[in-house]
Order: sequence, then C-alpha cells, then structure tokens
Amino acid sequence: MKTKYTALLTLVLLFLSVLVKGQESGSTSSGNEKRAQNIFVELGGQGLLFTANYDSRFSNRRDGFGGRAGIGYLSIEGDNATTVPLSLNYLLGKGRHFFEMGLGATLLATGGNDDSFLFDENNSNIIGTMSFSYRLQPVDRGFSFRAGLSPVFNKDFFIPYYAGLSLGYSF
Repeated sequence: MKTKYTALLTLVLLFLSVLVKGQESGSTSSGNEKRAQNIFVELGGQGLLFTANYDSRFSNRRDGFGGRAGIGYLSIEGDNATTVPLSLNYLLGKGRHFFEMGLGATLLATGGNDDSFLFDENNSNIIGTMSFSYRLQPVDRGFSFRAGLSPVFNKDFFIPYYAGLSLGYSF
C-alpha cells in the first residue's frame, strides 16, 4: 500500500512539474492565443465514478499537450469510494471541435465493513486510464462538453469500452 501512495505522489509531482514548465515556456508566446483551461464534472471516464476536474493546456494554445486533475467521492449505505484522476492528454483540432487522446492513472480508495453492500474492507488501488473523446470547447469562454471511451486497466483486468461524459466551463 505504501508503494501505491509513493507511485501516486510521484505522478502528482511529475504532473505539477510539467504544468509549471509548460506555463513558463508559454509565457514567451506572441500573446495571440490564450491557454485553454476547463473546469468540469465527469460521470464515468477517467475519474471512474463522478468527479470534479480541472484541465489545462501546457502552452498558450487551444490544442496540444495538457493535463488534468480531479477528485471524486461517493458514499452509499456504509460503502464509500474516493477517486483521484490524474492524466496527460493531447488535443487535435481547430476552432471549437477537438479529438482528445489521454493516458493517466486514478487512485481508487474504497471503504466499507462486513455489513456493506459493495465493499467489505478498506482498500486502495491505482487504475490505469486512457481517453479517446470528442471535446466541444468554445474559442473564448463558455460551455464545454466531452464524451468518449475511457478504457481502464490494471494488472488484474482491462475494460476497453468504459465510457465517460463531462459538462463544464472553458475559460
């Protein structure tokens, strides 16, 4: 379990260092384009359950490399699950329409007891995630939408047709 948390911490630090480096290199841009940023809620997808997320490009562009981080929590009759999705992604497209490809990891921490419906013990796991999605992202600011496939995997399973849907705001 300690190894899982060390791996998650390493992934978080790597994500933050890439984000800071991207912001530093993006500050020398001509200023004609603005870095795309999004806040959104997601059902399914790389967050696995229901999550609140932040997504940003690493340079002053609407497309290209970026990353996301989020958090989710669900509690039902003594069972609970917390998810923390982190991923890197790449957007292809122009204007408002993009294709998103991403790769990441999600920490899934579950809790329950012997009387629980879903989980009979406290457990944590890191789930690998991918993203192949359509993204509607306004040119300036406004409503954003994503829908697509988010295959999930770890050493014990692979689910290729796991889907996700998100609604949010781009600025």
